[in-house]
Amino acid sequence: MATIADQIDAPESYSTETPAEAAPKAPRAVLNVGGAAVGRRKQAIARVRLVPGSGTLSVNKREFAEYFPNKLHQQLITDPFKVLDLVGAYDVVAKVTGGGPSGQAGALRLAIARALNEIDRENNRAILKKAGFLTRDARVIERKKAGLKKARKASQFSKR
Repeated sequence: MATIADQIDAPESYSTETPAEAAPKAPRAVLNVGGAAVGRRKQAIARVRLVPGSGTLSVNKREFAEYFPNKLHQQLITDPFKVLDLVGAYDVVAKVTGGGPSGQAGALRLAIARALNEIDRENNRAILKKAGFLTRDARVIERKKAGLKKARKASQFSKR
């Protein structure tokens, strides 16, 4: 019969580290099918066409990095490709109108995610849905109310 000391010194112990023998993931197969979708965020509207290619992104006939110089916006837009392991698999041609840079980036991300979902629903939908890329952000600017200066800002109240 094993004693407590033998169990403590046992070679099979528990740790928080992941096992080293985890198999590397195989690269995703790219379908030779294109897709198109529309994404909206605040006042911005993005129309996107995905074509199998080398991974170039063009927005309003300009280079991606030139149109979105902010690295945070660039990362936000390319997130759907990273989640699906499809970086460099599709060329993106986008037309974006309205809103500001942040709204346009959000609209473009939604449009890309919807187009990827349209291309391969069985494999892509669950991953994109879990990451929250297929949900439209419905937050918009609140309307101005009568008698107030802005949506909620009122003139200072004086008791006397």
